[in-house]
Amino acid sequence: MNMSRPDNGLSATPQQIMVVRGNLYLSREICETYLSDIEAIALLDREDKVLIVPLMPESGGGLLLKVRNAHGDRVIHAQEFFRDKGYLEDFEARIFPLSWSQESAALVLYNLPKTSKSAY
Repeated sequence: MNMSRPDNGLSATPQQIMVVRGNLYLSREICETYLSDIEAIALLDREDKVLIVPLMPESGGGLLLKVRNAHGDRVIHAQEFFRDKGYLEDFEARIFPLSWSQESAALVLYNLPKTSKSAY
């Protein structure tokens, strides 16, 4: 079983991101354009969007931006963030719009669905 790539037939365009089971799949092109030389990110929940904020190499903490294949695509394992913030975390691969915000100095992920269950 190939764990580096979801076997679903979906592929994201350069302005999209694939989400499966609380993992964020980023193309090499997105990473080269917006996250060059970045090894860790922070995720911030902001109303109807999630910010993917690059962290400087000297900063401590954050989520690792892991290389997932020879092409240079990356993955962020964000299950804890999804659970904590109430985002849907299931096996269905979904594609979401993504853009860069100069104002926030972050990638912005739109339209992530919330779970219908209450966390409490």
